[in-house]
Amino acid sequence: MIVAIDGPAGSGKSTVASALAGRLGFRYLDTGAMYRALTWLARRNGLALDDGGALAELARQHPVSFSAEGKVDIDGEDVSAEIRDAEIDRLVPAVARHPEVREVMRERQRSLGAVGDSVIEGRDIGSVVAPSAEVKVFLVADEGERARRRSADRPGIEVDALTDDLRRRDERDAVNTQPADDAVILDTTELGIDEVVESIARLVEARRG
Repeated sequence: MIVAIDGPAGSGKSTVASALAGRLGFRYLDTGAMYRALTWLARRNGLALDDGGALAELARQHPVSFSAEGKVDIDGEDVSAEIRDAEIDRLVPAVARHPEVREVMRERQRSLGAVGDSVIEGRDIGSVVAPSAEVKVFLVADEGERARRRSADRPGIEVDALTDDLRRRDERDAVNTQPADDAVILDTTELGIDEVVESIARLVEARRG
């Protein structure tokens, strides 16, 4: 079974998907981390981030993997901490925007998701990466709450600055941040993580039944 969780930045995708996978005993695939890992590798190798073809080839030659514990691995190296650097935050949109890169990454995501039960989260999972996923959820939250959540992960950055950044990202990512026609829309603004996980777990159990 594949559970696809989509939504914009700050909607709670990563936290919810990780907790849900742990509860269900599913594999957790963070597709955003894959783009971050590629960005980290390109930066380390001195590759130009405006060369979509070269970036796609880099992604093809150095596929991202996830350990059983959810660690992000590339070239046998655990880069889980490095890819959360603020500089990677800034650079990853330039890498993820290339259609050639997204196609290579989607192929890799489908390959990883095909191995056992998986919770896959990202921005176009239910509509493009795994359109046949048995459960599809699209998380939303109001802008202020999303900025507050991100500020908890980025101490020292003003909430107003994060709000502006989220607004720009929403505009830039709009084409890849659309719910699948059969996705369940879940507003997480007033919900705790446990409540969101419980709601999705119920959808999984209903689907299994």
